[in-house]
Amino acid sequence: MARPRTFDEDQVVCAARDQFRTTGYTATSLDDLTAATGLGRGSLYGAFGDKHALFLRALDSYRDEAIAAIRADLSTAGSPLMRLAAHVHAMAAFVIGDTAQRGCLMAKSAAELASTDPEVARRVNQFLTEAHGLLAECIDAAQRAGELAPGHDPAQQANLVLVVLRGMEAVIRCGAPPSMVRDAAEQILALLPRPTGAAGSSDPSDRV
Repeated sequence: MARPRTFDEDQVVCAARDQFRTTGYTATSLDDLTAATGLGRGSLYGAFGDKHALFLRALDSYRDEAIAAIRADLSTAGSPLMRLAAHVHAMAAFVIGDTAQRGCLMAKSAAELASTDPEVARRVNQFLTEAHGLLAECIDAAQRAGELAPGHDPAQQANLVLVVLRGMEAVIRCGAPPSMVRDAAEQILALLPRPTGAAGSSDPSDRV
């Protein structure tokens, strides 16, 4: 009879996720994973199958938490445009505050593996699709609330916001100053079309 497991799989996945996020998939050895999780090789293989399967579990966990964070930003108190601004500013602060440059696991995994690993590519695309959908819903709500001009496709505007947000990490990792990211956050909000006659402030809170 197999012995019952004495460890929490979710905790093990989180520990492995942190290791993959720090060193990437290829550079993470099995010894790294045993050290990070506190489990022996046999336990890791028995619970997850292999390194790739554990990585996919870690990527799923990261994606779920990242989407939950976006949803939380876009569903807090305040008007739709204020919620969108809160998310954009939160993303900018996250990127600027990541002084260790651990980065986003989805972005790092896409760069390292998406072109050769269909399972990774599928998860990255799912993350982008879900994030885009949440942004489009918020922009549509802002249009219906009269904060943004009607007649502009929310999905197309969400494309613009998503591309800027996902590009923030790339420019920081290339050595851009934090001011560039802060400016981009303000400009992406200012570029969203306002109703005719609305104030041109880039701070949505000025219009509430």
